[in-house]
Amino acid sequence: MIYQRAAQREFAQTAVAVFVALFSILLTTQLIRLLGQAAGGRVVPEAVMALLGFGALGYLPVLLSLTLFISVLMTLSRFYRDSEMVVWFSSGLSLRDWMRPVLKFALPIVSVILALSLFLAPWAQFKSNEYRQRMDQRDDLSRMSPGAFKESSSGQRVFFVEGVDGADSKQDGRVRNIFISSMQHGRLGVMAAAEGHSEQHPNGDRFIVLENGRRYEGMPGSPEYRIMEFERYAIRTETRETRGVDVSPRSLPLRALLDDPNGSNMGELLWRIGVPLSALMLAMLAIPLSFVNPRAGRTNNLIFAVLTFMIYSNLISLSQAWVARGKLPFEIGVWAVHALMFVLLLALFWRRASLFSWGRLWRKF
Repeated sequence: MIYQRAAQREFAQTAVAVFVALFSILLTTQLIRLLGQAAGGRVVPEAVMALLGFGALGYLPVLLSLTLFISVLMTLSRFYRDSEMVVWFSSGLSLRDWMRPVLKFALPIVSVILALSLFLAPWAQFKSNEYRQRMDQRDDLSRMSPGAFKESSSGQRVFFVEGVDGADSKQDGRVRNIFISSMQHGRLGVMAAAEGHSEQHPNGDRFIVLENGRRYEGMPGSPEYRIMEFERYAIRTETRETRGVDVSPRSLPLRALLDDPNGSNMGELLWRIGVPLSALMLAMLAIPLSFVNPRAGRTNNLIFAVLTFMIYSNLISLSQAWVARGKLPFEIGVWAVHALMFVLLLALFWRRASLFSWGRLWRKF
């Protein structure tokens, strides 16, 4: 049918534009947040780009759901504003006939959202936690970057290195022109050395070994201080205790959720199932919500659509929290919100059909 091809073509064009805009906003906000954490020392700078990618994968199901809703809503609203809907209705189409092109466009995207929500988003969350854990457990020397001051994991030392010696120095931990400032027992110690490298003893302890340098030691505010020259000076590095990756229901695979059906896991499963279901329901809701009276205001339907999306999302989150706390059985929470929105969908279709009660539209619907 001509109207189906025209609708699907415009759905796709609008969806691409909406997705690019939303994805750009997502990346920008995530990047700003991660850079703020890196500036505060909660995230190492080297991990920003990897965590940005993992975070974007985690938000893709919600992002695609919102893209689907907005693209259908904007396309059909334009048809109303430009009076194209009047032409299609006069040709014998009803509001119900628009469900077919919307479903043809929505079902592939909903399938992608389902795969992302059940499998890829939890994997990305697990990899993000694992990467954060691995970066936090690095020793002090591996945290250092040439030309930048770095603080140790305990905050007791500050390191600075000018550069590395050769292409393989970053692997064996050999650096040149190293500076270390530390505070011990109320005395400030400053060390500067021409070279340094890392060593690991048989018992697992790691050390930063300085070569050919000086140590300045004294009390802050006091003119008394000591200067010591050394050929070799070893400092034990501080490595955080190795522990497993922090596991949360968001990072568990689907099989793990089903094998341990406690409240938190069932709440997470409800959310993963609810995202694709809500995407499909929102695509259907966009059909009656897209109605625009060309002679009236053009923003009323958009405001109602935004409120519908927010209420729908909040109801799913509320159901997830109730299931996690044991206040609502999973068997009820998994479908109750969607059933409520389905009733709203039928009511909106009936209301819009009653507004077009003339001619063939009313007889066909």
